[in-house]
Amino acid sequence: MNDITMNDLIGLLPYAPIIAVVITVLTVMIAITFKRSHMVTGTITVAGLNIGLFTLIGQMIGVIESGSIAPNAEQLFVIDNFAQFNMVVIFICALACCTLSYAYLANLKDNKEELYLLMLLSTIGALLMVSAQHMASFFMSLEMLSVPLYGLLAYTYMRNQSLESGLKYLVLSATASATLLMGMAFIYAEVGSLAFKPISMVLGNIFESPLLILGAAMMMFGIAFKLSAAPFHMWTPDVYEGAPAPIATFLASVSKVAMMALAVRFLIDTALLALPSVQMLLMVMATLSILVGNLLAVRQTSLKRLLGYSSIAHMGYVMIVIVSIGSAADSISSMYMAVYAFTSIGAFGVVTLMSSPYRLSGEADELTHYQGLFWRRPVLTAVMTIMMLSLAGIPLTAGFITKLFAILAAVQGTNWFLAAMIILGSAIGLFYYLRVLLTLFKRPKQFIEFDVSGQWGIRTGGIMVIAVTAIILFFGILPNSMIEWASLARIW
Repeated sequence: MNDITMNDLIGLLPYAPIIAVVITVLTVMIAITFKRSHMVTGTITVAGLNIGLFTLIGQMIGVIESGSIAPNAEQLFVIDNFAQFNMVVIFICALACCTLSYAYLANLKDNKEELYLLMLLSTIGALLMVSAQHMASFFMSLEMLSVPLYGLLAYTYMRNQSLESGLKYLVLSATASATLLMGMAFIYAEVGSLAFKPISMVLGNIFESPLLILGAAMMMFGIAFKLSAAPFHMWTPDVYEGAPAPIATFLASVSKVAMMALAVRFLIDTALLALPSVQMLLMVMATLSILVGNLLAVRQTSLKRLLGYSSIAHMGYVMIVIVSIGSAADSISSMYMAVYAFTSIGAFGVVTLMSSPYRLSGEADELTHYQGLFWRRPVLTAVMTIMMLSLAGIPLTAGFITKLFAILAAVQGTNWFLAAMIILGSAIGLFYYLRVLLTLFKRPKQFIEFDVSGQWGIRTGGIMVIAVTAIILFFGILPNSMIEWASLARIW
């Protein structure tokens, strides 16, 4: 057995933030074996994620040594600017979900500690996904994200909806993973390489290969399922509705950011975007996602289902960016997904603060549960209002800036039809987002089924929701810093 040398340790420096989360998992496991304590487990989890986040930021600004190993196309993982940007977003989203979970599980009489363990494991998978540049690391990191989610979705098992949510995601996700794996096998059989960049080097010789096109199509189907893009979207509203509110937040933020980053790196590095069949497939899926997501959201009376269909439409907007500007899509898609993730955290955060895991009738999910919320919780109403306006793409919110960049990307790629689809989708979306806002300001109901505690604003979840709202407003009013930061998120 070879001894570990100093060069080996230096080679691990770029992965220090991920290693910090791995050590946190081991610490949480040891802590649980000694004594079950919700506060101790939650504190260790948040502390570990903060250490990982600040280590990553320190490496990005040069305060902490990050190693000097040059990227290699044959490596399983690479830590470049694109990976670091998305890792920062994932860390922030994971921290937000953990703080929301702490408030949500406060009254749960069953074991709470394993939820943090599963969430940390899934976060490690997400961090690895954004830095994967090989088919093996693609599949391994994707499954590391997905498998803990089965347990997380069904964690509040006393509610049948939660069990149904976990089971649906288990069955359908396994099918998507099998399709993805088969696509990888077809591409490998034709190309002879599993690394992303070497695929692009031999693509010109086998450009019209039926086996390559079939493999690329199967991989796109698997990716579309994970992104909940139409026509592979059917699981999304059901899973969102049944999932515990903080886990739905995790699924809408961490999972989506990681999967989109991996998809962008895969499509750009392998140059599969050069295939006309892949371009056409992306255009069809983007158009269907925008139409299906927005039109079906109009009919919803459940806020979680509405946000689920909204996510389908937003994935369509990002796909338009990818198909329109190709290799230049890394920065804009990263910025769009970051803003979408923060907005989802704010919207689902309000649902989480008003929900309880023990209500057999469900969570604070129906729009009627929020009727007249303004008259008793004006600050919480302001949070939800800003989140809805950002999702709708209204000026002075960060969502407006990202949607504007999506339209500009479509125009730059001379895809006028896709640019029109973004505008049409936004117009339809405005209807159901404003319907949520009207509900908040209606006359209050006589009987209030769900409400937050009187001191919600000073609880960890409440502080986090207000902080996310401030970020959305700040980047909407002064977007230059966000644009400059996102412009650095380039694939090596």
